[in-house]
Amino acid sequence: MTRTLADWLEYIERIHPKTIDMGLERIGEVARRLRLKRPAKKVITVGGTNGKGSTVAFIEAIARAAGRKVGAYTSPHLLAYNERIRIDGAEVGDADLTAAFEAIEAARGEVELTYFEYGTLAALWLFERAGLDLAILEVGLGGRLDATNLVDADVAVVTTVDLDHQDYLGDEREAIGAEKVGIARMGKALVLGDDDPPSSVLGHAYRIGASTWRISNDFFFEVLPVELDGNGEPLPPRWRWREVGYRQELPMPRLAAPVQLRNAAVAIAALRALGKPVPRAAIAEGVANAQVSGRLQRFDRNGIEVVVDVGHNPQAARALSAWLAANPVSGTVHAVYAALSDKDVAGVVEAIAPQVAHWHLAGLPGPRGGSVEALATRLQGTPAATATRHEQVEDALRQAHAQAGAGDRVLVFGSFHTAAAALEWLGRD
Repeated sequence: MTRTLADWLEYIERIHPKTIDMGLERIGEVARRLRLKRPAKKVITVGGTNGKGSTVAFIEAIARAAGRKVGAYTSPHLLAYNERIRIDGAEVGDADLTAAFEAIEAARGEVELTYFEYGTLAALWLFERAGLDLAILEVGLGGRLDATNLVDADVAVVTTVDLDHQDYLGDEREAIGAEKVGIARMGKALVLGDDDPPSSVLGHAYRIGASTWRISNDFFFEVLPVELDGNGEPLPPRWRWREVGYRQELPMPRLAAPVQLRNAAVAIAALRALGKPVPRAAIAEGVANAQVSGRLQRFDRNGIEVVVDVGHNPQAARALSAWLAANPVSGTVHAVYAALSDKDVAGVVEAIAPQVAHWHLAGLPGPRGGSVEALATRLQGTPAATATRHEQVEDALRQAHAQAGAGDRVLVFGSFHTAAAALEWLGRD
């Protein structure tokens, strides 16, 4: 019987006993059986704690504006699995995905693959057949043992290194950095978006002879002073990317939040590190037009601003808090927060609490989710300890919106699952 995409997704979710099982042996064996070759002429692999998805979006938009045929593999998805694989800016269709899954199933034999390994192989299988100039692979978790590390990258990117997924990567930045820098390759470029990367990252790069491009050291970005037109009116704000012998003034990204300038700067460096010149016009166009869902995505509902963000760890929460402080509303902020059970929920709440007046907590389904009561227990002693509790994100968002008034803001954040539930509700509203 022919399987639909929904059938396949249900099947691959249960084919492996573990949701996360890091290592390259299984995926490497199936890739050999599939006789997979390189997915594109050039490959950029993007790892890091935060900013991966946005950095991929900037690289993709700039490269496509430069006329290159680009494939992008990202995770997780928000509303549809097809979001994970894009070719020439378009999400792959169900038929292409099912064809890839059928090929993988025929090749894997007795090898048990995780959900992520199945998806990674599908992306590589589809990319190889698309005749791409550039493939951009977003690391799922860590780097060294992540399924995407099956491919040797021409340029590796580590956006930031901070505490997240400690159960798998270690409890300190040094240990986490050592895992994330595992995507770098001998003699190839390594772009670092952290002002102060762990010594484990720099040490590994030195040992393997990777050519490092460090932000605030080898390339720089800065916001330019606002200029006035002939009538004394302020011109649109601009920023500058520069390195030795090259500089370019650019429009602000469509993606909100100050941190997006850093992500855009890293993306420009990654493309320049490939060695093929990128037209200035393509850089400007890509920076201005790059989009990605769930990153400070804003909606207006009856005069109330609803902001949806996937931020799920303390570093992301600090960036989100800075954006809220820099973009205040006339009213108050109502926060809807739901998080996976392995996250530093107290650290997230403490980081963003100064900007929030009212808290709503919600539970999340799935093996890594949990009840709202379990979340509330972990938040004892934090500003969210007395929050209103809801079984589901949709219920929390509905009540927060009902309680908010004109000029207020409703912030929904804490997980890709949280953002997905919010976007589904907003889409139906």
